[in-house]
Amino acid sequence: MKVFITGAAGYIGGSVAARLLQEGYTVRGLVRTPEQADKVKQLGIEPVIGTLDDAAILAREAQQADAVINAASSDHRASVEAMLDALAGSGKAFIHTSGSSVVGDDARGVWKSDKVYAEDTPVAVVPEKAARASLDQLIRDAAKRDVRSVILCNTMIYGTGLGASANSVQIPPLVAQAQKSGIARYVGKGVNVWSNVHIKDVVELYLLALKNAPAGSFYFVENGEASYADIVSAIAKRLKLGEPQSWPVEEAIKEWGFGHAVYSFGSNSRVTAALARKELGWKPTHTSVLAWITNDMKI
Repeated sequence: MKVFITGAAGYIGGSVAARLLQEGYTVRGLVRTPEQADKVKQLGIEPVIGTLDDAAILAREAQQADAVINAASSDHRASVEAMLDALAGSGKAFIHTSGSSVVGDDARGVWKSDKVYAEDTPVAVVPEKAARASLDQLIRDAAKRDVRSVILCNTMIYGTGLGASANSVQIPPLVAQAQKSGIARYVGKGVNVWSNVHIKDVVELYLLALKNAPAGSFYFVENGEASYADIVSAIAKRLKLGEPQSWPVEEAIKEWGFGHAVYSFGSNSRVTAALARKELGWKPTHTSVLAWITNDMKI
């Protein structure tokens, strides 16, 4: 089976590609540069040099593949439209990578939400995430066009990547800031909570979704949760720094930008992946991001 993956040199896409190769799939992967092409080729991925703005390349690869996994961006609408148009009427799988900040709030680290979202829980989407929510709906609606469209909505992913990129997008920036300044910091009071999941469990769900997920389906991806105060405390201990400190969101924005400071690090994003366990038989095994930071995180 031939699978086309966008983001093949990235953390999620590269890890999924590595797992598919283990299962005997043929993988072609979109990369941006010749240097990335060399890296993924060494892993067994057939590189396709291009960007998400190259609609003709995306359409061609989608049509030639038996399935498509979009792991390059949760928000790039034009690329998704190009691939879905190419897949229309084919019955082929299109697995899209979304992110659970789509159900995030504007807590800015000050409060913990009691709301835990399932796939059918009504969501009052914040304005900054409205475009992502709209794109997710477009993808689910592609089922009406005979595309086996599936959305995997990942929470905070941790663990060392299995492909060309080792680092995820949430914990490594916290570590880098702590190493640079000598102070581990969380936004506001750090009481906001995110669900999380290990990358090895994530790739197993992509494999299951590719094989069995029904058209138009949407699954949250999690296996545990933690507050940012606890995560940053674990980072401080691992780096042998002093007690972590609160960081006003305005200062965090200067370091990480608005989106990361407010939503990646300042919001609550609590979900349950019960549906993936029930419908796809997913059985994640890594249960504690704090234990991973303490024992396994590379520094």
